Amino acid sequence: MPVKPSTSAGDAQDNTDVLRERLSTTTDAYSRFVPREFLNLLGIEDIRKVTVGQQIERKMTILFSDIRDFTSLSESMSPQENFNFLNSYLIQMEPVITAHGGFIDKYIGDAIMALFPDSPDAALRCSVAMLEQLEEYNLGRQRAGYRPIKIGIGINTGIVILGTIGGATRMDGTVIGDAVNLAARLERLTKEYRVSILISEYTLYCLDEPNLWSIRFLDRTHVRGKQDNQSVYEVFNRDPAPLREAKIKTLKTFEQALAYYHLDDIPAARESLIACLASAPDDDAAHVYLERCESPLAGWGGHRAELASNWREEYSFGQTAIDAAHKNLLADMNALARAVNVGAWNLTPPLLAQIQFAAAHDFMIEEQLMAEDSYPFLELHARQHQRFFEYFGELRREIERGEDNRVYLAFRVKRLLTDWLVNHILNADRHYGHYLRSRQPAATDM
Repeated sequence: MPVKPSTSAGDAQDNTDVLRERLSTTTDAYSRFVPREFLNLLGIEDIRKVTVGQQIERKMTILFSDIRDFTSLSESMSPQENFNFLNSYLIQMEPVITAHGGFIDKYIGDAIMALFPDSPDAALRCSVAMLEQLEEYNLGRQRAGYRPIKIGIGINTGIVILGTIGGATRMDGTVIGDAVNLAARLERLTKEYRVSILISEYTLYCLDEPNLWSIRFLDRTHVRGKQDNQSVYEVFNRDPAPLREAKIKTLKTFEQALAYYHLDDIPAARESLIACLASAPDDDAAHVYLERCESPLAGWGGHRAELASNWREEYSFGQTAIDAAHKNLLADMNALARAVNVGAWNLTPPLLAQIQFAAAHDFMIEEQLMAEDSYPFLELHARQHQRFFEYFGELRREIERGEDNRVYLAFRVKRLLTDWLVNHILNADRHYGHYLRSRQPAATDM
């Protein structure tokens, strides 16, 4: 039998190069389905080492975007046209998200879910850039004889769990947590209020430079599965210049209208909204609220909403001293709202001083305990405390200046103080409580 010639060193090197090239292209192909950024956050360098159940908890800003009226639009197209349209749109948006430090976690039909690991400011800049890119894309559609499209964007910041789920033959990377659900809810609300960008109060409080943005309060809304209502804010930097300037001019009147509406004074809300629309006739959100005022179902069931947020047992998270401090702080905030609402201005200076002192003492103790417990989200928690004092200072100056609209001011006390505290307890403080319990030794059966 003839002896097979041995493989030369050159052939071996060629085979190695081919294998290396195949591995590289395979890895690149997989990265189009599982983002490299996702794996990097999990500390995974080689996709072959991904296993079910790998996970990490971290702060993240989540952006959801969606094409308005996509269902009716798609019904007029063939399946091939649908895919061509979707891909032409998504090709426009992917580079914008990447350029602003985000990455696309998944496509959900015509919706995009993107993650920003480092900065909520970057997510906001990205949302504005997406709207700018959409304008260019729509020019091309119009030249081709197609109608322009609109998108809505919802942004929220919070603590999420990134990880892998699945079974033996199929797995996927995913992000779960209340922060994701709220971002998706905000995107859906853009349709209801006919606005382009909505952010949560959590994103607002985490912004490094909030003064760079044109932002206004838009609603207090309930999110399914959540015990607390959420404050929603519109970002209108990309509105046409005349509309943007008109919204800035009517900012206070608009918020007064919302205060009347939420406290069930519908005639006063209607009057303020009409005043807004006289200066900003294209303000769609003002039109939405005016339509609600004209509806027989407008308001809150025909009765005045309570300014106070009464303490409930579910606000406790297990630290007796902190729970007592929260309870007393909430009582002081409620007292301030009532004093402002009835014009008892002699009561406001001591209440403001008491709230500032009690909050500073309470938050200092919280942060000290978190530092001692090596709580990984201390910086995020402290940032929320810092933002509280910034908005408290703004509110205090309004009260001390003698703001004459008591309903507007009382609603701001409720929104910026009592509602903030309840949300902070049910989200940030509760997460700290979960962290403490997770570090306790598991009970063993005897």
